[in-house]
Amino acid sequence: MTTSSLDSAALRTLCANALRVLAIDAVQAANSGHPGMPMGMADIAEALWRHHLKHDPADPQWIDRDRFVLSNGHGSMLLYALLHLSGYALPMGELKRFRQLHSLTPGHPEHGLTPGVETTTGPLGQGISNAVGMALAEKLLAAEFNKPGHTVIDHRTWVFLGDGCLMEGISHEACSLAGTWRLNKLVAFYDDNGISIDGDVKGWFGDDTPARFEAYGWTVIRNVDGHDRLALDAAIEAAKSASQPVLICCKTQIGHGSPNRAGTAKAHGEALGAEEIALTRERLGWRWPAFEIPQDVREAWSARERGAQVRDDWQRRFGAYAEAHPDRAHELLRRHTSTALPAAAEQAFAKAIGEAESKRATLATRKASQELLNAVAPALPELLGGSADLTGSNLTDWKGHKPLLGEGTGNHVHYGVREFGMAAIMNGVALHGGLRPYGGTFLTFSDYSRNALRMSALMKLPVVHVFTHDSIGLGEDGPTHQPVEHVSSLRLVPGLDVWRPADATETAVAWRESLRRADGPSVLALSRQGLPHAAEAGQERSEAIARGGYVLRQPEGEQLVLIATGSEVQVAIAAAALLAGEGIAARVVSVPCLDVFERQDESYRAEVIPRRLPRLAVEAGSSGLWWKYVGENGDVVGLDRFGESAPAGDLFRLFGITAEMVAVRATRLVGAARAPREAVTP
Repeated sequence: MTTSSLDSAALRTLCANALRVLAIDAVQAANSGHPGMPMGMADIAEALWRHHLKHDPADPQWIDRDRFVLSNGHGSMLLYALLHLSGYALPMGELKRFRQLHSLTPGHPEHGLTPGVETTTGPLGQGISNAVGMALAEKLLAAEFNKPGHTVIDHRTWVFLGDGCLMEGISHEACSLAGTWRLNKLVAFYDDNGISIDGDVKGWFGDDTPARFEAYGWTVIRNVDGHDRLALDAAIEAAKSASQPVLICCKTQIGHGSPNRAGTAKAHGEALGAEEIALTRERLGWRWPAFEIPQDVREAWSARERGAQVRDDWQRRFGAYAEAHPDRAHELLRRHTSTALPAAAEQAFAKAIGEAESKRATLATRKASQELLNAVAPALPELLGGSADLTGSNLTDWKGHKPLLGEGTGNHVHYGVREFGMAAIMNGVALHGGLRPYGGTFLTFSDYSRNALRMSALMKLPVVHVFTHDSIGLGEDGPTHQPVEHVSSLRLVPGLDVWRPADATETAVAWRESLRRADGPSVLALSRQGLPHAAEAGQERSEAIARGGYVLRQPEGEQLVLIATGSEVQVAIAAAALLAGEGIAARVVSVPCLDVFERQDESYRAEVIPRRLPRLAVEAGSSGLWWKYVGENGDVVGLDRFGESAPAGDLFRLFGITAEMVAVRATRLVGAARAPREAVTP
């Protein structure tokens, strides 16, 4: 019997089994990976990808495609098999190189590497949270761009997730918001196989998951047999008509098809072995050798013809939309194809920076940030702001903003006390395209959002994190709220630009550079307390600030370099004045962003911080990273312990982060530098 003689049901089984054998063959070849989930979810994948998913393998970035997220990313071979069989640019040779160096099939899906992979998944719970952000972006863009008779944004976000995703607390944060926002085009398939790495989950996961999601405001479709294609088809059709996000609870068997591993933890994360693979092939009735797919199955899986048709239909509809609403069509395309800021936004930035320099106001940099948003946000319609229940403290809103509340729409999101969820949802918004997300919380709570922030850097997403109350300068709230190690630890994240501006002008430039950036995330660490204008009258510095570090004061006959960031730049300026009274000329260098400064050429960095002079760094935080800049004979005035609860001024004096103490320690440095020369003077 040939595959062409099979009826529809048998062909669907064969198509699902193709996913299973590709997964087990690739894991076996690598002797590494997770075959159990792909084998268990293969029938669900066949039902969705062959019959319901709107996509075009020839154009993975098509604007109105459905988004698919594999939140349980350890089952990456399921996604790679789907992409290969559907017709994406992922040849069989790459499946054979699963988990090997420089292959397109890494151990977990990686966005920007493999065509068709919408987000990097692996840290459980973040995929579903990214999907919430994608569904939110779809809803907001549809509300903004669709017009009567012209629907150009109309797609769904589909998610596969497992027990591990639901155990992670971030799934609570994001899924609660999805229900509140009534993201009815978000559909998640819960792979309820009852097994995790340690075995049967009953001993540590006793949640009533359907009831939990119903409490969030989701539509829950319970007790679907994940191996029954008719039941799956019915569930998917029901999901399409829901007015809420949908969770389809699928009862599956991990490692389905394996005679001795199915339903056990051993199927989860290790190769089946040659003997068990042979038995599995026999059980599945799969008679073809490793990595061989019969032509009829390939033809049944290919989505290239269907994808071209559905995309061509959209292109025709978009053409009619462009004729009726040319400005809207141009704007939608701009947001999805250009990484440059619109001219109006650049002009608004230039004006705001100029005004900050001329006003020379004393402002908390969090307030300077809000004033910048007031000036620029109206010229940047793709801006999507937000805060984790701290809008009045982070000052992330602006005049004329529209809050997103409940099931409505808006351009400023109230995330509630959900820092981790906020960060992962913003990643999803950025991945979707069309919007530029930023969100705020206190700097000390960046720890809550840390792994999503790391994923943002890993995926090179242009997300902006506004972290206020950046030091012991917040004062009376005490050590629980006073960041000490946070700025330094964030600087250690590859690809993350951490800005700690010293005044309103540096804040405006930090915002401009963060929003100009298209290849990674940025942090703005902003002060609670007011900071004086740092520049001298007539000093032009906006482009110098944009280089991450620059000379702020340069007296003749320099004997010392004082390096500082944020609020401590004023400490360094005041210390330089005290030193001048003692006959010591001190250069003052502001380094608002070490990450950007490090990307400058070596000659510029050496010009700003010359090695010929003794160097002292000042920052109200961990001192460790600064020794690279001051050298073993330099000094760092920092804070390597937790804070105290007291007014800010008392704390800076307690910890010796004052102009007087900096001057004392700088004098010692200069004296030590002179001593060797004086010792040999006749």
